[in-house]
Amino acid sequence: MSDKIPSDGAARSRDIRLDFFRGLALFIIFVAHAKMNPWAAYTPGKFGFSDSAEIFVFCSGVASALAYGKLFDDRGLLVCSARIAHRCWQVYWAHIGVFFAVLAAMLGVDMWLGTGDAYVRGIDLHHVVSGDVARVLLALMTLTYVPGLFDILPMYIVLLAMVPLMLAISRLGTYAVLAFIAVVWAIGNAKLIELPAEPWSDRTWFFNPLAWQLVFFTGFAFARGWLPAPPIRRAAVIAAAVLLVAMVPFAYDPIALSLPHGQPIRDALAPYFDKSNFALLRYVHFLLVAYVAYAVAGPAGATLTRWQNSGWQTVLRVVSLVGRQSLPAFLAGVMLSTLCGVAINLLGQSAIATLFVNLCAFGIIVAVAYLAAWFKSPPWSKPLSVAARRQKVPETTPPCQGSGTSLAA
Repeated sequence: MSDKIPSDGAARSRDIRLDFFRGLALFIIFVAHAKMNPWAAYTPGKFGFSDSAEIFVFCSGVASALAYGKLFDDRGLLVCSARIAHRCWQVYWAHIGVFFAVLAAMLGVDMWLGTGDAYVRGIDLHHVVSGDVARVLLALMTLTYVPGLFDILPMYIVLLAMVPLMLAISRLGTYAVLAFIAVVWAIGNAKLIELPAEPWSDRTWFFNPLAWQLVFFTGFAFARGWLPAPPIRRAAVIAAAVLLVAMVPFAYDPIALSLPHGQPIRDALAPYFDKSNFALLRYVHFLLVAYVAYAVAGPAGATLTRWQNSGWQTVLRVVSLVGRQSLPAFLAGVMLSTLCGVAINLLGQSAIATLFVNLCAFGIIVAVAYLAAWFKSPPWSKPLSVAARRQKVPETTPPCQGSGTSLAA
């Protein structure tokens, strides 16, 4: 939620809140995905009905509005749609690439450790190397085979593809687009339309994009001004925080299952915080989390800006960098979540081993973000500085032997 999200365009400044919270979500997603990672038991999703996925998708909606909204206003629907199609193409091949990278890594681990196909099977990729390979590869390329670890990017492709439609509907007025978002969510939440996740069973995509577009386009709507930014009032922030705390006993398993009638209550609530079809209780919980975070960040991210001049400066800068380079950082996190699972399994789940593995993974994710930012600069197109030009050794023509004619000639 934003009070003064900067306008789009090449010269616009970055919104520190967007980068920071998206980067924070990426670190949490890595921890939650890493197999056998003890830290996963302490991620925010264990204590509430929503988790880091909502943060990431919401922030992606905001970023998409900033990236494509001005283009739609200035150049029209056709050019905007072409730009989005290009991005979908990039994300699609990123999805395919990271799939095969992870598959190759797990095949290598099984070969190295002599574990047969244990690690490949552990992340449900054994179908690719056994059985009807042609059928599996065709399903992979058509996104009708989406293993559990690889379900976010296909959903994101669908959400991006919906952006031109939403922008076109917005020409009919704000109420038209908001109503359309609500109807599409109702269809997805009711499971009226689901996408197949594998050709040999009736399993469907874990993230139903028709339902999850609600949180994506909520962020999009705030950034476009379709929804007004909520006022920050002390009483409202306290009320939101109290409601979040009150939900913990019903979301955190050790507490929920120890309460009298805890299991029946949790079973009754389960359909309302279903993750796959983004049930209503998840949305309410996320809005409460977002409002509290919005208030804590301060107007236009004033609190985060103050951190830039404090001892938290390095943390803020690093997390925000990861948020700016979200796609390469996410891809690195997917690969590392499998490799770190192997490392934790081999080293054990002691506190020191877990700390070592997680910190190494964090360092690699940050390094990937720095490298991606460096490549995007791009450094090879920048002119040399005066000092660099002075230090450059002038080229000399090598002397010719025999005749006065150059060898190059």
